[in-house]
Amino acid sequence: MERLEVKKLNHHFGFTEILRDINFTLNKGEVLSIVGPSGGGKTTLLHLCANLLDVEEGSVTNTFKSSAFAFQEARLLPWKNTIDNIAMGLLANGEKKSEAIKKSKEIAFRFGLEEDDFEKFPKDLSGGMKQRVSFARALVVKPSLLFLDEPFSALDIGLKKELQTILIDMIAKKEISILFITHDLMEAIRLSDEMLLLKSDPGHIVKKFRFDLAQNQRDDRYVYGKSAEILQDEEIISTFELELK
Repeated sequence: MERLEVKKLNHHFGFTEILRDINFTLNKGEVLSIVGPSGGGKTTLLHLCANLLDVEEGSVTNTFKSSAFAFQEARLLPWKNTIDNIAMGLLANGEKKSEAIKKSKEIAFRFGLEEDDFEKFPKDLSGGMKQRVSFARALVVKPSLLFLDEPFSALDIGLKKELQTILIDMIAKKEISILFITHDLMEAIRLSDEMLLLKSDPGHIVKKFRFDLAQNQRDDRYVYGKSAEILQDEEIISTFELELK
């Protein structure tokens, strides 16, 4: 079975310890989120799992057939138009250009882009449209595993919900596995099968939360209720330095 397995992972930047004894497994078809305050090592952990940083201590074993990454910033190539940006991964995988363009246009429509947007360059796109293109570029290659680095944090509520709905539909169809980081508890509750709480200095996992209700059955009432419940947890209060009265 495809899986991502992290064992006894430690990481340092120079003499500074960033991560200590990280252990978890993400199985095929699951969504795993890592939550914690800013500066706690979440992004470093994600980059280690995605092979964007070298693992120095411990191990990261990834047996997924393919993966893609969507960043907090869209990171589009400024000299390529919308469709060419989306098609990059397909072309890199050896897809014929005509087929790559066809698939890129199909997924662009799915992500709410219009034909008038296809020839636009990144400088002519709004922030929300750039993020649509970024998601389309990541998903057009149909990755087995998707890495997400706080991709919703700069989006308005409507667009955030729209993109999350697309992911939830893919999750329900067992089309994808996801590892993502966020500091937004409601976002993690809406999307995750399991949520890991990462406490800082150095980053280490202090608690795991499991959500058994299918993502496509989690309405706002469920998400708000779970959020209120989890916000009472002592580890959450300590990790986020909350003072609840």
